[in-house]
Amino acid sequence: MSKVTTSGTWTAVSPTPPEVTGLNTGQITWGTPADGSGGKSGYAFSGGTIDLKADGSEAVLGTFTHQNFPVFGGGVDQFDVDLVVRVRFEEDREDRRFTYRFHHFETPNDGPVPDDEVDLPTRVSPESVTVDGEEYAAVITGFKRNGEIVNKFLSPENDSNSADIVAVLSRVGAPDVTITEVCHKGEVKYTQADEYVEIVNRGTAHADISGWILYADDPGQHFTFPPGTTLKAGRRIRVYTDEVHPEWGGYSFGSGRAIWHDKGDTAHLLDTDETVVSTYSYGTDVS
Repeated sequence: MSKVTTSGTWTAVSPTPPEVTGLNTGQITWGTPADGSGGKSGYAFSGGTIDLKADGSEAVLGTFTHQNFPVFGGGVDQFDVDLVVRVRFEEDREDRRFTYRFHHFETPNDGPVPDDEVDLPTRVSPESVTVDGEEYAAVITGFKRNGEIVNKFLSPENDSNSADIVAVLSRVGAPDVTITEVCHKGEVKYTQADEYVEIVNRGTAHADISGWILYADDPGQHFTFPPGTTLKAGRRIRVYTDEVHPEWGGYSFGSGRAIWHDKGDTAHLLDTDETVVSTYSYGTDVS
């Protein structure tokens, strides 16, 4: 599979905020404008023509836009919005449909964090497609904005905010855990405490990574995931050198010095049987 054309429609809202319009179209709005200007909050999805391959590579399904304007929500500040993405494969001119549920949190505009929050409770489409005799589902792996893929989309108030929806075709019923990035140039001087390794589960099933080990090539630079660690399908986590970020899982080497060499290094991820799950090399000075 290669070239596909995508489009999307918003099909359901639950529970229902007031004055919902645009169901079964590419743009849905809700709420009573708080300032009388007529501007409502809402979601939009615009597709395009992309390469979608069953090789583990990520692709942009389309662009998600949240129109975040002050509205009266009638007491409904959290609700789910369903999106159906239609994917037309150019090679056979057939349409497939993949369904996703977005969770919306309409935060108080006068609160300490006024940005609205958009998340995907389930990132794996219930529908699948057959590729070379194997069943694949489309897994959303995050929102891409300003070059960074994140788990949750934060939308500033009184603006129209957009992000690309990144997805991957993955075999049904299996996890696929891989290292996607090593950020080796931290902004914290001397210790580079804000270095991190990013790991994503591109598969359709959750992965129990309790006891898995992440390490660099130098001795003593190991991190072991604690018991009960589950990396959900489509989710990303980060292991920082010496910082704790709950939004990325809260994992840290706890190292007082830099771990990842700027000239080059290799990150290794091993499971509990010490089988190599993933490696990621960068730079020219790699052992």
